[in-house]
Amino acid sequence: MSTLIMKFGGTSVGSADAISRVVAITRDAKRTWNNVVIVASAMSGVTNLLLDGAMQAKRGDAAYHVSRQALREKHANVAKALLPNRARRAQVLQEIDHLITHYTSLCQAIQILGEATPRALDAVASLGERMSVRLIAAALEVAPNVQAQFVEASHLIVTDDHFQDAHPNLKATRANALEMLTPLFQQNIVPVVTGFMGATADGIITTLGRGGSDYSAAILGAALDANEVWIWTDVDGVMSADPRIVPDAATISTLTYREVAELAYFGAKVLHPKTIRPVVERGIGLRVCNTFNPDHPGTRIISNGEASMQAGGRLKAVTAIRGQKLVTVEGRGMLGVPGVAARAFGAVAETGTSVILITQASSEQSICFAVPATAADTVIAAMERSFAAELNRRDIDKVWATDEIVIITVVGGGLQYTPGIAGRVFSVLGDATLNVIAIAQGSSEAAISLVVDAADTEQAVRVLHQLIVEV
Repeated sequence: MSTLIMKFGGTSVGSADAISRVVAITRDAKRTWNNVVIVASAMSGVTNLLLDGAMQAKRGDAAYHVSRQALREKHANVAKALLPNRARRAQVLQEIDHLITHYTSLCQAIQILGEATPRALDAVASLGERMSVRLIAAALEVAPNVQAQFVEASHLIVTDDHFQDAHPNLKATRANALEMLTPLFQQNIVPVVTGFMGATADGIITTLGRGGSDYSAAILGAALDANEVWIWTDVDGVMSADPRIVPDAATISTLTYREVAELAYFGAKVLHPKTIRPVVERGIGLRVCNTFNPDHPGTRIISNGEASMQAGGRLKAVTAIRGQKLVTVEGRGMLGVPGVAARAFGAVAETGTSVILITQASSEQSICFAVPATAADTVIAAMERSFAAELNRRDIDKVWATDEIVIITVVGGGLQYTPGIAGRVFSVLGDATLNVIAIAQGSSEAAISLVVDAADTEQAVRVLHQLIVEV
């Protein structure tokens, strides 16, 4: 029995017209696939609306009542356009209104306590998906020859209690998914599952992190041994660069798992970075498609082994991660001293900050790494505490941060073994008089990262994108 998981993002379910497209795409898929599962995000803008109201409540402001009304109107307008049967429409809106009432209660509790815990914010943020699946399932029921039923992922995806960025228990999730969804498949029903959310073993709602609906689809794909996972968005697949920076950016027809993982990690917005792992481990096909241009083939993600049969060493994409700073620890007393790097990154870890790029000079007299600009001062303070004795002895001269920088990454399989690629990259930057502050190339063979001043971001992306066209 063939199984397809299709995830639709916020813009793909953001209006009555968009949801109508989802219905049409689902009907087409049912003609080819035995089992189809829809994973849906909240309607575009809804999650922000929910969280903004909660944060206002935390500050003692009752403006969440405005959010409540906006939520009601947004979903009611879509229901009116999609559901001609008044009784069915009233039923759906009553269910959504119940969720909005729950939202109001959560905000009132937050306002009284004066704090919004991660657990409370997960309960708030998940409401958008819980509303959207009810609309989508009802809209599918209107379509000829389609049966659908919404399913809240809190009954499927089991996670730990790391609220706002929970980690799934794949074994428990698999058991739940097979138990709950198999009977629906047997009745030819399309499950419409909430993305982004899960629940602890005790049933407490969690979320998988912003953008986590991609991850939800991959988790369910692995749990159900799906043949394919398709991520439906509002662009024609994975682009060779941000089209807002490079107008002639093109859709990349194929990427390897490794390449798309690098792209997701280094700032491409199409896929959630965690999406790759479950599908890689199960050998599941992955495709990125455009809800608003469904005839476009999009981008297919292929196995690294399959790609090894193709010509390697070709640049495929350029990405940029903004809002970073380079933190440097330097001093002649670091030379040959074991454990300096371990202590440095131990201090960073204590602040809960993620390090996205690391580079160290061969002289061992300095280590620099990139962190979000907003965390730089906190990281420096932690490192100064860790190295207080060395700073007093002048074994370490200073710990400091640059002004805001951007990490530019060129991605393509086999770059490490292709003569001349790195030379071309730095030649075009030099010809454009762009200064490279730091360089890093990992052992993945699929990416070269470099650091430039924030002001040079767009020019650097444009000149490097020319190499994609030329190579």
